[in-house]
Amino acid sequence: MNANLLALASVVVPDDKLLINMVRLRVRQLSVGHRPLALVPPGMQLADIALSEIAATKIVSKVGTAEDARAGSRPPTILRFPTGKATAAAA
Repeated sequence: MNANLLALASVVVPDDKLLINMVRLRVRQLSVGHRPLALVPPGMQLADIALSEIAATKIVSKVGTAEDARAGSRPPTILRFPTGKATAAAA
């Protein structure tokens, strides 16, 4: 784990326990195939990728309340990506 990235991420998330859990969960996501949210050089370890994403504020933590849990959160927006098929332009 890169000490410089850890220091930068600690500025963004000052609570050590929260930072550890954020890194742990993001490493789990990256290990199953999720793509990095930030540009990373080749050969970077998964924990360093997670720390660099946190330092770049690509990943944030939101503390919820009991009322938020009861009300439920809004479902995520589903984005439709182009199918890759070319469409004919009107002439």
